[in-house]
Amino acid sequence: MENNDIEFNSRLDLQELQASVSRIRTELAKVIVGQKQLVNLLVTALLAEGHVLLEGAPGVAKTITAKLLAKSLAVDFNRIQFTPDLMPSDVLGTSIFNLKKSEFEFKKGPIFSNIILADEINRAPAKTQAALFEVMEERQVTMDGEKYLLDPPYMILATQNPIEQEGTYRLPEAQLDRFLFKINIDYPNLEEEVEIITREHGLKTSKLDMVTSSLDKTKIMEFQKLILQVRVEANLIKYIAEIILNTRTNPFLYLGASPRASIALLKASKAFAAINGRDFVTPEDIKQIAVPVLQHRVIITPEREMEGITTTQVINDILQSVEIPK
Repeated sequence: MENNDIEFNSRLDLQELQASVSRIRTELAKVIVGQKQLVNLLVTALLAEGHVLLEGAPGVAKTITAKLLAKSLAVDFNRIQFTPDLMPSDVLGTSIFNLKKSEFEFKKGPIFSNIILADEINRAPAKTQAALFEVMEERQVTMDGEKYLLDPPYMILATQNPIEQEGTYRLPEAQLDRFLFKINIDYPNLEEEVEIITREHGLKTSKLDMVTSSLDKTKIMEFQKLILQVRVEANLIKYIAEIILNTRTNPFLYLGASPRASIALLKASKAFAAINGRDFVTPEDIKQIAVPVLQHRVIITPEREMEGITTTQVINDILQSVEIPK
Protein backbone atom coordinates (compact mmCIF):
# COMPACT_ATOMS: atom_id res chain seq x y z
CA MET A 1 0.00 0.00 0.00
CA GLU A 2 2.93 2.34 0.76
CA ASN A 3 4.30 1.92 -2.78
CA ASN A 4 0.88 2.71 -4.19
CA ASP A 5 0.84 5.98 -2.25
CA ILE A 6 4.23 6.97 -3.66
CA GLU A 7 3.11 6.25 -7.20
CA PHE A 8 -0.25 7.95 -6.58
CA ASN A 9 1.36 11.16 -5.36
CA SER A 10 3.47 11.45 -8.50
CA ARG A 11 0.78 10.30 -10.95
CA LEU A 12 -2.43 12.26 -10.36
CA ASP A 13 -2.92 15.49 -8.45
CA LEU A 14 -6.27 15.15 -6.68
CA GLN A 15 -5.79 17.97 -4.17
CA GLU A 16 -7.95 20.49 -6.05
CA LEU A 17 -10.69 17.91 -6.56
CA GLN A 18 -10.67 17.01 -2.87
CA ALA A 19 -10.73 20.68 -1.86
CA SER A 20 -13.74 21.31 -4.14
CA VAL A 21 -15.60 18.29 -2.77
CA SER A 22 -14.86 19.49 0.77
CA ARG A 23 -16.35 22.92 -0.07
CA ILE A 24 -19.52 21.31 -1.44
CA ARG A 25 -19.86 19.23 1.74
CA THR A 26 -19.40 22.37 3.85
CA GLU A 27 -21.98 24.34 1.86
CA LEU A 28 -24.62 21.59 2.07
CA ALA A 29 -23.94 21.05 5.78
CA LYS A 30 -25.11 24.65 6.38
CA VAL A 31 -28.64 23.37 5.72
CA ILE A 32 -28.66 19.56 5.64
CA VAL A 33 -28.33 17.87 9.04
CA GLY A 34 -26.30 14.65 8.98
CA GLN A 35 -26.65 12.70 5.71
CA LYS A 36 -22.87 12.65 5.06
CA GLN A 37 -23.11 9.46 3.04
CA LEU A 38 -25.88 10.99 0.92
CA VAL A 39 -23.73 14.03 0.08
CA ASN A 40 -20.72 11.82 -0.71
CA LEU A 41 -22.79 9.70 -3.08
CA LEU A 42 -24.27 12.76 -4.82
CA VAL A 43 -20.79 14.17 -5.46
CA THR A 44 -19.57 10.73 -6.57
CA ALA A 45 -22.42 10.52 -9.10
CA LEU A 46 -21.68 14.02 -10.40
CA LEU A 47 -18.01 13.14 -11.02
CA ALA A 48 -18.92 9.76 -12.53
CA GLU A 49 -21.39 11.47 -14.92
CA GLY A 50 -24.32 9.54 -13.45
CA HIS A 51 -27.94 10.21 -12.54
CA VAL A 52 -29.37 9.70 -9.05
CA LEU A 53 -32.74 8.53 -7.77
CA LEU A 54 -33.57 9.67 -4.22
CA GLU A 55 -36.30 7.71 -2.46
CA GLY A 56 -37.88 8.50 0.89
CA ALA A 57 -41.10 9.45 2.61
CA PRO A 58 -42.40 12.99 2.10
CA GLY A 59 -40.60 15.60 4.19
CA VAL A 60 -37.15 13.99 4.51
CA ALA A 61 -35.45 16.77 2.47
CA LYS A 62 -35.13 14.96 -0.88
CA THR A 63 -36.08 18.00 -2.95
CA ILE A 64 -34.16 20.59 -0.93
CA THR A 65 -31.01 18.42 -1.02
CA ALA A 66 -31.17 18.24 -4.82
CA LYS A 67 -31.74 22.01 -5.07
CA LEU A 68 -28.89 22.74 -2.66
CA LEU A 69 -26.45 20.56 -4.61
CA ALA A 70 -27.35 22.47 -7.78
CA LYS A 71 -26.94 25.78 -5.90
CA SER A 72 -23.46 24.77 -4.71
CA LEU A 73 -22.43 24.43 -8.37
CA ALA A 74 -22.22 27.33 -10.83
CA VAL A 75 -24.35 25.54 -13.43
CA ASP A 76 -27.78 25.89 -15.02
CA PHE A 77 -30.63 24.26 -13.12
CA ASN A 78 -34.24 23.36 -13.96
CA ARG A 79 -36.93 21.74 -11.88
CA ILE A 80 -39.68 19.61 -13.40
CA GLN A 81 -42.64 18.66 -11.20
CA PHE A 82 -43.87 15.27 -12.38
CA THR A 83 -47.66 14.83 -12.33
CA PRO A 84 -50.09 12.26 -13.80
CA ASP A 85 -51.00 14.64 -16.66
CA LEU A 86 -47.40 15.56 -17.59
CA MET A 87 -46.80 14.92 -21.31
CA PRO A 88 -43.46 14.08 -23.00
CA SER A 89 -43.55 17.45 -24.83
CA ASP A 90 -43.79 19.21 -21.44
CA VAL A 91 -40.39 17.70 -20.62
CA LEU A 92 -38.54 17.48 -23.93
CA GLY A 93 -39.98 20.44 -25.83
CA THR A 94 -42.08 20.75 -28.95
CA SER A 95 -42.01 22.03 -32.53
CA ILE A 96 -43.81 25.34 -33.01
CA PHE A 97 -44.69 26.92 -36.36
CA ASN A 98 -42.88 30.22 -36.90
CA LEU A 99 -45.14 32.44 -39.00
CA LYS A 100 -42.31 34.84 -39.95
CA LYS A 101 -40.06 32.09 -41.25
CA SER A 102 -42.94 29.84 -42.40
CA GLU A 103 -41.28 26.79 -40.84
CA PHE A 104 -41.37 24.73 -37.68
CA GLU A 105 -38.90 25.55 -34.90
CA PHE A 106 -38.00 23.34 -31.97
CA LYS A 107 -38.70 25.01 -28.64
CA LYS A 108 -36.53 23.28 -26.05
CA GLY A 109 -38.19 21.95 -22.91
CA PRO A 110 -36.94 22.15 -19.31
CA ILE A 111 -34.88 18.97 -19.77
CA PHE A 112 -32.28 21.19 -21.49
CA SER A 113 -30.13 22.35 -18.59
CA ASN A 114 -27.12 21.06 -16.62
CA ILE A 115 -28.78 19.73 -13.48
CA ILE A 116 -32.40 18.65 -13.64
CA LEU A 117 -34.52 18.06 -10.56
CA ALA A 118 -37.20 15.56 -11.60
CA ASP A 119 -39.42 15.95 -8.57
CA GLU A 120 -41.72 13.04 -7.63
CA ILE A 121 -40.75 11.29 -10.84
CA ASN A 122 -42.93 8.26 -10.12
CA ARG A 123 -46.14 10.29 -10.28
CA ALA A 124 -45.94 10.50 -14.09
CA PRO A 125 -47.25 7.66 -16.32
CA ALA A 126 -45.16 5.30 -18.47
CA LYS A 127 -45.46 7.44 -21.62
CA THR A 128 -43.67 10.35 -19.98
CA GLN A 129 -41.12 8.08 -18.30
CA ALA A 130 -40.19 6.59 -21.69
CA ALA A 131 -39.43 10.08 -22.98
CA LEU A 132 -36.47 10.19 -20.58
CA PHE A 133 -34.75 7.03 -21.86
CA GLU A 134 -32.75 8.70 -24.64
CA VAL A 135 -31.97 11.78 -22.54
CA MET A 136 -30.54 9.76 -19.65
CA GLU A 137 -28.47 7.36 -21.72
CA GLU A 138 -27.33 9.38 -24.73
CA ARG A 139 -27.58 12.97 -23.44
CA GLN A 140 -29.60 13.99 -26.49
CA VAL A 141 -33.19 14.55 -27.66
CA THR A 142 -34.38 13.40 -31.08
CA MET A 143 -37.32 15.41 -32.37
CA ASP A 144 -38.69 15.35 -35.94
CA GLY A 145 -35.57 13.52 -37.12
CA GLU A 146 -33.21 16.14 -35.64
CA LYS A 147 -30.81 15.44 -32.77
CA TYR A 148 -30.34 18.08 -30.08
CA LEU A 149 -27.37 17.50 -27.77
CA LEU A 150 -27.53 18.42 -24.10
CA ASP A 151 -24.75 20.60 -22.71
CA PRO A 152 -22.31 18.94 -20.30
CA PRO A 153 -22.09 18.50 -17.40
CA TYR A 154 -25.49 16.83 -17.33
CA MET A 155 -27.18 15.15 -14.36
CA ILE A 156 -30.74 14.18 -13.47
CA LEU A 157 -31.58 14.18 -9.76
CA ALA A 158 -34.93 12.45 -9.41
CA THR A 159 -36.98 12.13 -6.23
CA GLN A 160 -39.70 9.61 -5.58
CA ASN A 161 -41.96 8.63 -2.72
CA PRO A 162 -42.07 4.92 -1.82
CA ILE A 163 -44.05 3.11 -4.50
CA GLU A 164 -46.62 1.81 -2.03
CA GLN A 165 -47.95 5.36 -1.64
CA GLU A 166 -51.14 6.44 -3.36
CA GLY A 167 -50.87 7.97 -6.83
CA THR A 168 -47.43 6.59 -7.68
CA TYR A 169 -46.27 4.40 -10.56
CA ARG A 170 -43.46 1.87 -10.50
CA LEU A 171 -40.65 3.13 -12.75
CA PRO A 172 -39.84 0.87 -15.74
CA GLU A 173 -36.79 -1.38 -15.25
CA ALA A 174 -35.20 0.18 -18.35
CA GLN A 175 -35.37 3.59 -16.71
CA LEU A 176 -34.20 2.43 -13.29
CA ASP A 177 -31.17 0.86 -14.97
CA ARG A 178 -30.18 4.30 -16.26
CA PHE A 179 -29.74 5.70 -12.75
CA LEU A 180 -26.20 5.30 -11.43
CA PHE A 181 -27.44 5.31 -7.82
CA LYS A 182 -30.66 4.82 -5.96
CA ILE A 183 -30.28 6.35 -2.50
CA ASN A 184 -32.77 5.69 0.28
CA ILE A 185 -33.21 8.61 2.68
CA ASP A 186 -34.34 7.55 6.13
CA TYR A 187 -35.92 9.57 8.92
CA PRO A 188 -33.44 11.45 11.15
CA ASN A 189 -32.65 10.18 14.64
CA LEU A 190 -33.58 12.13 17.80
CA GLU A 191 -30.43 14.30 17.90
CA GLU A 192 -30.74 15.14 14.20
CA GLU A 193 -34.45 15.92 14.58
CA VAL A 194 -33.68 18.35 17.43
CA GLU A 195 -30.96 19.99 15.31
CA ILE A 196 -33.37 20.35 12.35
CA ILE A 197 -36.01 22.04 14.52
CA THR A 198 -33.42 24.27 16.22
CA ARG A 199 -32.00 25.44 12.89
CA GLU A 200 -35.48 26.11 11.51
CA HIS A 201 -36.34 28.14 14.60
CA GLY A 202 -33.27 30.34 14.18
CA LEU A 203 -33.59 30.74 10.40
CA LYS A 204 -33.18 34.35 9.26
CA THR A 205 -32.94 33.83 5.50
CA SER A 206 -33.89 31.41 2.72
CA LYS A 207 -32.11 28.06 2.93
CA LEU A 208 -30.97 28.38 -0.68
CA ASP A 209 -29.45 31.80 0.07
CA MET A 210 -27.24 30.18 2.71
CA VAL A 211 -25.40 28.16 0.05
CA THR A 212 -22.85 29.70 -2.35
CA SER A 213 -21.61 28.29 -5.65
CA SER A 214 -18.13 26.84 -5.47
CA LEU A 215 -17.59 24.81 -8.66
CA ASP A 216 -18.18 25.86 -12.27
CA LYS A 217 -18.90 23.84 -15.44
CA THR A 218 -15.31 23.84 -16.67
CA LYS A 219 -13.90 22.51 -13.38
CA ILE A 220 -16.59 19.83 -13.13
CA MET A 221 -15.70 18.57 -16.62
CA GLU A 222 -11.99 18.67 -15.77
CA PHE A 223 -12.60 16.55 -12.68
CA GLN A 224 -14.79 14.13 -14.67
CA LYS A 225 -11.88 13.61 -17.10
CA LEU A 226 -9.51 13.16 -14.17
CA ILE A 227 -11.74 10.36 -12.81
CA LEU A 228 -11.19 8.40 -16.04
CA GLN A 229 -7.48 8.14 -15.18
CA VAL A 230 -8.07 6.45 -11.81
CA ARG A 231 -6.42 3.04 -11.90
CA VAL A 232 -8.36 -0.23 -11.56
CA GLU A 233 -6.33 -3.45 -11.36
CA ALA A 234 -7.39 -6.45 -13.47
CA ASN A 235 -8.27 -8.49 -10.36
CA LEU A 236 -10.70 -5.76 -9.28
CA ILE A 237 -12.37 -5.73 -12.70
CA LYS A 238 -12.86 -9.47 -12.25
CA TYR A 239 -14.19 -8.81 -8.73
CA ILE A 240 -16.84 -6.44 -10.14
CA ALA A 241 -17.79 -9.01 -12.80
CA GLU A 242 -18.14 -11.76 -10.15
CA ILE A 243 -20.45 -9.58 -8.03
CA ILE A 244 -22.67 -8.86 -11.04
CA LEU A 245 -22.66 -12.50 -12.13
CA ASN A 246 -23.76 -13.51 -8.63
CA THR A 247 -26.86 -11.32 -8.92
CA ARG A 248 -27.86 -13.30 -12.02
CA THR A 249 -27.46 -16.70 -10.39
CA ASN A 250 -28.72 -15.85 -6.91
CA PRO A 251 -31.82 -17.93 -6.06
CA PHE A 252 -33.33 -15.00 -4.11
CA LEU A 253 -33.34 -12.74 -7.17
CA TYR A 254 -35.85 -12.89 -10.01
CA LEU A 255 -33.88 -10.35 -12.11
CA GLY A 256 -30.12 -9.86 -11.93
CA ALA A 257 -27.99 -6.85 -12.85
CA SER A 258 -27.11 -5.98 -16.46
CA PRO A 259 -23.70 -5.16 -18.00
CA ARG A 260 -24.71 -1.50 -17.55
CA ALA A 261 -24.54 -2.22 -13.81
CA SER A 262 -20.95 -3.52 -14.20
CA ILE A 263 -19.95 -0.28 -15.92
CA ALA A 264 -21.79 1.76 -13.27
CA LEU A 265 -19.95 -0.07 -10.48
CA LEU A 266 -16.63 0.58 -12.23
CA LYS A 267 -17.27 4.30 -12.84
CA ALA A 268 -18.68 4.94 -9.38
CA SER A 269 -15.81 3.16 -7.61
CA LYS A 270 -13.28 5.28 -9.55
CA ALA A 271 -15.04 8.50 -8.54
CA PHE A 272 -15.42 7.29 -4.95
CA ALA A 273 -11.68 6.53 -4.76
CA ALA A 274 -10.81 9.98 -6.16
CA ILE A 275 -12.91 11.95 -3.65
CA ASN A 276 -11.12 9.96 -0.95
CA GLY A 277 -7.76 11.12 -2.33
CA ARG A 278 -6.65 7.97 -4.16
CA ASP A 279 -5.93 7.42 -7.85
CA PHE A 280 -6.49 3.68 -7.49
CA VAL A 281 -9.61 1.67 -6.60
CA THR A 282 -9.66 -0.69 -3.63
CA PRO A 283 -12.12 -3.55 -2.94
CA GLU A 284 -13.55 -1.40 -0.13
CA ASP A 285 -14.51 1.32 -2.65
CA ILE A 286 -16.49 -1.24 -4.64
CA LYS A 287 -18.19 -2.60 -1.53
CA GLN A 288 -19.06 0.91 -0.28
CA ILE A 289 -21.02 1.83 -3.41
CA ALA A 290 -22.37 -1.62 -4.40
CA VAL A 291 -25.76 -1.23 -2.67
CA PRO A 292 -26.70 2.18 -4.17
CA VAL A 293 -25.50 0.97 -7.60
CA LEU A 294 -27.35 -2.36 -7.52
CA GLN A 295 -30.42 -2.15 -5.27
CA HIS A 296 -32.69 -0.70 -7.98
CA ARG A 297 -31.38 -2.98 -10.74
CA VAL A 298 -32.31 -6.32 -9.19
CA ILE A 299 -35.71 -7.76 -8.28
CA ILE A 300 -36.42 -10.09 -5.35
CA THR A 301 -38.40 -13.25 -6.08
CA PRO A 302 -42.04 -12.94 -4.92
CA GLU A 303 -41.58 -15.67 -2.30
CA ARG A 304 -38.60 -13.94 -0.68
CA GLU A 305 -40.31 -10.56 -0.88
CA MET A 306 -43.24 -11.99 1.09
CA GLU A 307 -40.74 -13.11 3.73
CA GLY A 308 -39.59 -9.49 4.08
CA ILE A 309 -36.17 -9.97 2.49
CA THR A 310 -34.87 -6.81 0.79
CA THR A 311 -32.54 -6.22 -2.15
CA THR A 312 -30.07 -4.57 0.23
CA GLN A 313 -29.85 -7.76 2.31
CA VAL A 314 -29.29 -9.93 -0.77
CA ILE A 315 -26.61 -7.59 -2.18
CA ASN A 316 -24.80 -7.55 1.18
CA ASP A 317 -24.95 -11.36 1.26
CA ILE A 318 -23.44 -11.46 -2.24
CA LEU A 319 -20.65 -9.11 -1.15
CA GLN A 320 -19.92 -11.42 1.79
CA SER A 321 -19.82 -14.50 -0.47
CA VAL A 322 -17.61 -13.19 -3.29
CA GLU A 323 -13.92 -13.57 -2.46
CA ILE A 324 -12.12 -10.24 -2.07
CA PRO A 325 -9.01 -10.00 -4.30
CA LYS A 326 -5.67 -9.84 -2.50
